[in-house]
Amino acid sequence: MATGSYLTLLDVTTRQDPNGKQAAIAEMLSQCNEFVEDMPVVEANESGGHEFVFRTSIPAGSWASYNQGTPYSKSTTAKARVGLGTLRDYSLVDKMLAEDSGDPATFRENEDVAFLEGMAQTMVQTYFYGNTTVTPAEFMGLAPFYNTVSTATAQNAANVIDALGTGSSNLSFWFIDWGPRSIFGLFPRASKAGLYMEDLGDVVPGYDSLGNPFPAYQSMFQQRAGLCPQDWRRAVRIANVDTTNAGLAGPTPPDIFALFAQAAVMLPTSSRALGGITKSDAPNDTSPGNRTIIYTNRTGRHWMDVQGMRNRNVLQTINDAAGKVQDMFRGIPVHVVDQLLNTESRVV
Repeated sequence: MATGSYLTLLDVTTRQDPNGKQAAIAEMLSQCNEFVEDMPVVEANESGGHEFVFRTSIPAGSWASYNQGTPYSKSTTAKARVGLGTLRDYSLVDKMLAEDSGDPATFRENEDVAFLEGMAQTMVQTYFYGNTTVTPAEFMGLAPFYNTVSTATAQNAANVIDALGTGSSNLSFWFIDWGPRSIFGLFPRASKAGLYMEDLGDVVPGYDSLGNPFPAYQSMFQQRAGLCPQDWRRAVRIANVDTTNAGLAGPTPPDIFALFAQAAVMLPTSSRALGGITKSDAPNDTSPGNRTIIYTNRTGRHWMDVQGMRNRNVLQTINDAAGKVQDMFRGIPVHVVDQLLNTESRVV
């Protein structure tokens, strides 16, 4: 028996102009999610996940004395694994309905564009909020990983800054130091990276509610992805930023730029402009070449401007990078992600 939703004659008529042509559709549900284009993507070492290794202790050496030996020592490492998820959807259009639209190709294209936008939004939402405890088929995102301010509960809580908001009207600012040995995206081994679409044509029929076939055009959309925080020190979450009149909109709001300054020095290395910590003494550490980006939503971006103007903050600038105007904090781009929420619960 068929499931899902099919386009109808009503959909055809609402997408036509008075001349019977396919009308230009205003994409009222589009968003700005400047995230995926920043993230380096690495081929996973498994088809369904990625196993990675990190160091957990290093030799400290021993002070030597006369007539006294020196003990052997070693470093220790540990392994962890993150899973991958497959996001898939199908667009199915009755062949006769598409032909009756007067322009089957344009009619299908207009529908396919909506799938591309919707699935892209879902993917960005999962990169931040994906939780396999709630939805086992997806992958774990950043927020469930940086989900406590208690270092007694989790070691990486050291990189979660509490802006002291309570309730469930909070947002987060994120500092992410992208790199192939720090934090990066994943695609399955021997698979394709990114969202791709396959036109299945009219080879596979559609089925009505009784299981009877009818000729139909189908498009398949799929993306297989994951996220690996191999070095958790490479991201900082400023959580519990209250967006209400008791917080950012109030008379004594949290100082965004003081929080930014705190986050900047938490990264192990960063640019000279951001934290001034540019050197790592690990000989194989490639992190000084990483790329740091600050992420927030439109609300956070707005209050950055308000506080910057109010306090005459000279650390927030607008620069031209490769012909593009970019908002910067200490030389680090600030990107807007509409999938970041203003309704986050308090991180405790």
